[in-house]
Amino acid sequence: MATKRCKKSLPFWNSSIIGYPFFGRHRRSDDMSENVKIAVVGSGYVGLVASVCFAEVGHDVICVDNDERKVASLQAGNSLIHENGLPELLEKFGNTKVRFTTDLAEAVRECEVIFIAVGTPQNQAGDADLSFVEAVACEIARSLTSYRVIVEKSTVPVYTNEWVTRSMERNGAARHLFDVVSNPEFLREGTAVSDFLHPDRIVVGADSERAAAVLARIYLPLTSGSYYSQGGAIAGPCNAMYPPPLVLTSTKSAEIIKHASNAFLALKISFINAISNLCEAADANVEQVARGMGLDSRIGSKFLRPGIGYGGSCFPKDVAAFRSVAEQLGIDFNLLAEVEKINDQQKKRFIGKVRAALWTLRGKRIGVLGLAFKGETDDIRESPAIEIVKLLLAEGCSIVAYDPAAMNRTRDILPAGSNLDYATNAYSAAKDADALLILTDWAEFATLDLDRLNKTLRYPIIIDGRNLYHPDIMVKYGFTYVSVGRPAVHPVRDLASSSANI
Repeated sequence: MATKRCKKSLPFWNSSIIGYPFFGRHRRSDDMSENVKIAVVGSGYVGLVASVCFAEVGHDVICVDNDERKVASLQAGNSLIHENGLPELLEKFGNTKVRFTTDLAEAVRECEVIFIAVGTPQNQAGDADLSFVEAVACEIARSLTSYRVIVEKSTVPVYTNEWVTRSMERNGAARHLFDVVSNPEFLREGTAVSDFLHPDRIVVGADSERAAAVLARIYLPLTSGSYYSQGGAIAGPCNAMYPPPLVLTSTKSAEIIKHASNAFLALKISFINAISNLCEAADANVEQVARGMGLDSRIGSKFLRPGIGYGGSCFPKDVAAFRSVAEQLGIDFNLLAEVEKINDQQKKRFIGKVRAALWTLRGKRIGVLGLAFKGETDDIRESPAIEIVKLLLAEGCSIVAYDPAAMNRTRDILPAGSNLDYATNAYSAAKDADALLILTDWAEFATLDLDRLNKTLRYPIIIDGRNLYHPDIMVKYGFTYVSVGRPAVHPVRDLASSSANI
């Protein structure tokens, strides 16, 4: 995980809080450190991580999901997803400070705050499908008997707050019994637990002082720094002297902040990929270019890593949804269309690299390292690695793939067959292959035994979509090595030895 440093902020209820001026009129009260009863609706990547992390900072949580099998599995202590630190927190808090249930009505009655963390998948038009959010809001409305704060935790477009409010009123909820707040998540799969407990910032979009105060109380252990002072706190870049800032905004601003943040990061990825293509054409080195750019404090080095494109559950969906929202509001945001176009082209360019290295593809045996959209996760949603495997299978290649965590999920959509098999380790995937492709940036793929790998492959050809190795090292070990945005390298043939054998 990249090192970061949290900016120093003063204790809560001080003017250092970024946002609305009404918070400056308050003083911290004696009950600010008490725990809050929280319901989290949804047990996916966001909901499950939020549930255990809220418990970690001292709150009592009910995690609600309508899938009875998932709830039973969580009650049994299974984490269901691959996420660093999650199994340990589930073991620590499962069925004690975090309870799992299918009964949303009961959770609404028991809890002061309800976080909505259900899926918002992309529909065919490119918009976010908010039907799950609406269904939860309607059910919450029918269960309200006293004041509750409803929190958008799912990634949603601007104006969702107003639609949630309208849906709840239509289903019988009196307006004085609830407020709707936007509290977007900024979690990276693989480091989500650390990201939650050591955030760069905590954004709370609220249009009422009462609701904002409740959210501030929930996050007080982090924003005051008290969590980092206690024994056993999960380590990270924030500490008691440098806690994360609480950013208070309107609900609409908070909704836009999430989409704008993800769209900008996707833009950085597509930009450096476009630069990598330019570097290849000019015989330059994109790693050197990215370093020279990243040292500029106005630009920064994060997300300036060339590769085969972004994927996952957030960037593709959020960029498309953000562009759709802009179009609906009459804003020309064609920049985002170009971001998507570059990302799509990057996978096709990588297939071109494979073709250039092997001449023809039909009948070739290819080893594949990586199926997840990024390392340290088993998530294959919108994975560029999966798309590349599909394209190679369509070309008539035979694929043997390995991923440390994502093979079971991949088997559900790409079952093993005559042209596709799954290996037990990286070397099994490479055995007798005409070339080896690196498609996911797992740490273990960057530390392979290169001597063993060379002897395992039929031809010592590696095509690296993640630039995990230095070309000089690879050529030293006898590989033809093709990467992204850097000149390809080939082992030097010993002409004297070859002449002697004629």
